[in-house]
Amino acid sequence: MNKVSVFGISTYSYHGCLEEEAIIGNEYIVDVELVTDFKESAANDDLSKTIDYVIVNRIVEEEMAIRSKLIETVGYRILGRLKLESFVLNHARIEIKKINPPINGNVSYVSIVVEEDC
Repeated sequence: MNKVSVFGISTYSYHGCLEEEAIIGNEYIVDVELVTDFKESAANDDLSKTIDYVIVNRIVEEEMAIRSKLIETVGYRILGRLKLESFVLNHARIEIKKINPPINGNVSYVSIVVEEDC
């Protein structure tokens, strides 16, 4: 199996349980790893036989733009969209990092990981 990864997708989004987060937002970084078989694509130099990372980036940006209280919810929405995109996925891993979360403490980021076989 092969892997297509898109790391460091940066968004400014409005997720969180606090009302202030809906108003002021926060910085997020999303990493996506998708396991597939792209041997045919590589042999034929054919983008249509693999995962287009431009589409992956677009899906992440679109889903991150939809407000949710939980980034867990956003992670599963991203996974669902990736599956709908007709990619031949064997496994997917999505990590969403919330930079400088509004919690009591000096924390660089919090994150969730959604990972499953497809």
